[in-house]
Amino acid sequence: MTVLRFHVEGIVQGVGFRPFVYRTAAELGLDGWVANVNGHVEGEVAGGRRAIDEFAARLRTEAPALARVRRVQLTGGPPQHAYGRGFQVRRSAPGGADAAAREIPPDAAICATCLAELRNPRDRRHRYPFINCTDCGPRATIIEDLPYDRIRTTMRCFPLCADCAAEYADPADRRFHAEPVACPACGPRLAWEGLRGEEALRAGVKAVDGGGIIALKGLGGYQLVCDAGDPVAVAELRRRKHRPAKPFAVMVRDLGTAARVARIGAAEERALASPARPVVLLARRHRNGPDPLAREVHPGLTRVGLFLPTTGLHHLLLDELARPLVVTSGNLTDEPIAVDDAEARRVLADIADGFLVHDRPIRSRYDDSVVQFAGRTRITVRRARGLSPTPLPLAVDTPVAGAGAQLKHTFTLAADGRAHLGPHTGDLAELATHDAFLASYEHLKRLTGIEPTVLAHDLHPRYLSTQWARAQPLRRIPVQHHHAHVAACAAEHGVHGPFLGVAYDGLGLGDDGTLWGGEILVADLSGYRRVGRFATAPLPGGDAAVRHPSRTALGQLFGGETLGAPRPYPWLTRPFTERLDPAEFATVRAMVAKGVNCPRASSAGRLFDTVAALLGLCDRAGYEGEAAVLLEAAAGAEHAVPLADRVVRAQGLWVYDPTPTITDLLERRLDGEPVARLAAAFHLTLAIVTAELVARAVAEGAPRTVCLGGGCFVNRRLLTEVKRRLHAQGLRVLVGGQVPVGDGGISYGQAAVAAARLAGER
Repeated sequence: MTVLRFHVEGIVQGVGFRPFVYRTAAELGLDGWVANVNGHVEGEVAGGRRAIDEFAARLRTEAPALARVRRVQLTGGPPQHAYGRGFQVRRSAPGGADAAAREIPPDAAICATCLAELRNPRDRRHRYPFINCTDCGPRATIIEDLPYDRIRTTMRCFPLCADCAAEYADPADRRFHAEPVACPACGPRLAWEGLRGEEALRAGVKAVDGGGIIALKGLGGYQLVCDAGDPVAVAELRRRKHRPAKPFAVMVRDLGTAARVARIGAAEERALASPARPVVLLARRHRNGPDPLAREVHPGLTRVGLFLPTTGLHHLLLDELARPLVVTSGNLTDEPIAVDDAEARRVLADIADGFLVHDRPIRSRYDDSVVQFAGRTRITVRRARGLSPTPLPLAVDTPVAGAGAQLKHTFTLAADGRAHLGPHTGDLAELATHDAFLASYEHLKRLTGIEPTVLAHDLHPRYLSTQWARAQPLRRIPVQHHHAHVAACAAEHGVHGPFLGVAYDGLGLGDDGTLWGGEILVADLSGYRRVGRFATAPLPGGDAAVRHPSRTALGQLFGGETLGAPRPYPWLTRPFTERLDPAEFATVRAMVAKGVNCPRASSAGRLFDTVAALLGLCDRAGYEGEAAVLLEAAAGAEHAVPLADRVVRAQGLWVYDPTPTITDLLERRLDGEPVARLAAAFHLTLAIVTAELVARAVAEGAPRTVCLGGGCFVNRRLLTEVKRRLHAQGLRVLVGGQVPVGDGGISYGQAAVAAARLAGER
């Protein structure tokens, strides 16, 4: 008889791995034991060598669907088990595992088997909102500590009834050691203003059916819910939430309903139905009849964010109401999603008409993830519930952390070849968001066991993430914003050598102290040099210009960098300037002329704002990036002739001068060319310019691998056209798929840069 110890690392806790090990060993006639130890699984197996080899192979290839096996080790040693009594699942032990072994499973949406039980009148969990098994249910949002056992989750306050305890202890049951297991007799209960269970659900359904707004306690935080087809209800939600224009996500009952609302490709369908259940941004279907979604759901846009139910409670609501629902974050605009019951009552009291809640505490805050596809290219817009904190590969040895940016904030903890990208927090300008970041950082640090010795941060001194990083008693590594963008893309794809980075976003502080945002960089993970950029233009009022695209346009028209091209003639700009408030126009023009509070920026994002304002699409932005979103929506599927462009050599860099582009756009608009065609022409022109900037850099010896980064590449039309043109040059083109392409990926890029610099010091 052979006796070997086995040690399995990866996401192997909370995913039914021990039951799987038990069943595998039993099928092969092996003795031994298995246990959760700290953040991994280990045990001992005894039997014939051929059976043990088959056992080890199955651990690698037949693991449960939610598991991610990274490493399986078998070693010899003295037996720790009295053999002859079969295989056992032992109690978990803290053990002495290092940070490498501690990986936290994300939440998983309700599986098909549990959904069938939920709808089966003969099942004892019929219509039980918190149904789950080893293949689904809450994980990251309820874990308080590792190893992952019920007593170290927020389920510890729900003792198992006899029936659930029998399932939990039965190796043949799919709820064997499913830590969140519960039923109506022993688990969490639904409540609504004094009502419980089914009565509470009926009250919530009645409120939504009557045009009301309810606060629903979801997996990773509270959500606000209303009828997506009721224009009055959706408009009222916008008013109460102070969210005038930003689109709402819509939850639909199933893929069939989703397909009637939007056009869905194979990759999008897989994402919608995946255990992560992200919001997927999709193109709306053209409809001849009534629209199931109110116009107020996504005003002025041709795309909508749809997602499928994540919990039994969501399914019950949709089964009863039989219509799509707006399901959006339970917060005030720009604040973190509420998780604490008392906090939710306070924050959402003036928004919700009632609260459909339960008594299972939420330990960690996880908003909904958001993804979209450009052809087969996946773009992660927000990495949160269902995706985070699943680790991503990263060449890192010394434990490091990335503090992130200011907007769309995330943080990253990295050690031993992997990075844990923390959940989306939001915009750090709000104190509540900053506090949420600190709490999430400390919790994930404790769970992963990663205690960073080096902290990477942005260059911008006013970012709260930078200020926090500078106050920590750790070695600090400053990382330029746009280098972090393209480094994130490179690191995700395992690019360790030199590459060419294209970073297009709103704003980031450059290493020369000016604001950047349209950058061509020759880089590796350790450093970079700037080889191209967009021409600069003033931002009248600084941050105020970001919220007022009309100001950005005035800065471009009257103060854009002079590179030899004549400014547009006044008569071309008159249709734009005459619709502005005369006093504001005069003030802004004077600010530009005198250079008062007008920082200059080489920003692709601000150029999108300029064009959106010139075309009358957006003078004042209700949310970050609205002007660019409206410009992309206006372009639709229009075919267009490109606008004029000009790339010149200036101060040792290749520089795109947008003055000819803007002049041509204004002339063609004055000649009656439709806004949609001009919006499409601008996207095409920017792709042509990008290809030219890259081609000139490559001609001077730049690498032929191109990494795209920055929030502008969330724009599907721009991304698709840029990739097509760069591929035509024979270049390898990469874009982040798992790491957010915008500022949500900055922290991962910072960690990658810090790790590379530390490696270079050895």
